[in-house]
Amino acid sequence: MVGKDDPYLQTVTILEKIKATLNELGASLDDVIRTRMFVTDISRWKDFARAHNEYFGKIKPATSMIEVSALIDSSMLIETKVTAIKE
Repeated sequence: MVGKDDPYLQTVTILEKIKATLNELGASLDDVIRTRMFVTDISRWKDFARAHNEYFGKIKPATSMIEVSALIDSSMLIETKVTAIKE
């Protein structure tokens, strides 16, 4: 697990994976229209949001941050889902 107990690093890591996947498909972060962040501790929202803003601050997709009781791995602090449309 990258960034154990580090919400910022976990968010950056997942956004880098999403960016790479989009690039493989001929798309980019600019094509993202919606993001959903599922977090295990909403009180740490500033750390999640800081990383999200670094990637999507200029794009401004519709965004939700939802607190969940747990993720599949107890060391995971965030799971992120994006929707992108490539025109």
